[in-house]
Amino acid sequence: MVLALAGAAWWWLHAPLPMGEAAIELAIEPGTSPRGVARDVQAAGVRTDARLLYWWFRLSGQSRLIKAGNYEIAPGSTPLGLLDKLVRGDETLRALTLVEGWNFRQVRAALATAELKPDSAALGEAALMERLGRTGVAAEGRFFPDTYTYAKGASDLTVLRRALHAMDRQLAAAWEQRAADTPLKTPDEALVLASIVEKETGREADRALVAGVFTNRLRASMLLQTDPTVIYGLGERFDGNLRKRDLQTDTPYNTYTRTGLPPTPISMPGKASLLAAVQPERTKALYFVARGDGSSHFSSSLDEHNRAVGRYQRGQ
Repeated sequence: MVLALAGAAWWWLHAPLPMGEAAIELAIEPGTSPRGVARDVQAAGVRTDARLLYWWFRLSGQSRLIKAGNYEIAPGSTPLGLLDKLVRGDETLRALTLVEGWNFRQVRAALATAELKPDSAALGEAALMERLGRTGVAAEGRFFPDTYTYAKGASDLTVLRRALHAMDRQLAAAWEQRAADTPLKTPDEALVLASIVEKETGREADRALVAGVFTNRLRASMLLQTDPTVIYGLGERFDGNLRKRDLQTDTPYNTYTRTGLPPTPISMPGKASLLAAVQPERTKALYFVARGDGSSHFSSSLDEHNRAVGRYQRGQ
């Protein structure tokens, strides 16, 4: 009789849990008792006796080690495997990718469509940054573009905090490697320049040269004259067509009307743009124009630049 019971128990522990062909999502809230976990498993769609699961949790000696979280019970899962997953805290993870060159509006749009608790949705930018411990700091450009994994139902503030700290680390590392003669005075200025380089670079090989042009212009107190800053200043008014009047209308981000860097970044720069901003290629170039194939033509004189504009943009 004892052997029969032991055999039945061994068979039950190693047999697939009765469920459909699709994976089942299981959410365990903090503070849930082992008995409550067993009930949650049954309520989620596993067709088994919650009492059996509970007694298995108890007899295993690991019932108090079960961790709260969001889990996926795959078809074929056994009671043995299920408890192991819950004790290890092997949560089902989602992923959110923040793309290099995105602005903060695009970041918020991505957060809104992710399976995240929308704790930041009702917060304005200032209040959001205060919640993240950066009172008075603009949100733009402060989050490092990367792929972040998270458990379903996690707070979007958790993801933002990770991206914020990642940018802190990347910016600090880049600033430590800055060229001795850089005209940039602070890491924040490097972040702003890197955000411009990110938006102006169509080909990886041109990144350091683009940074070199802007560095030369900063040294010479020339206008940066970069379209992406003007577009950023227009915000949602930009309809995809940058007009002459836009270049002539002064805003804090119009680098055709104001010298120096704009007041904040205009996008999220990646690691390569951060390094290019602090280690620009040494060049005499003061101008560049897109060739139309993703690359740029660089010029050291205005006459040469005008000829390049005529060739690549006006077909002359």
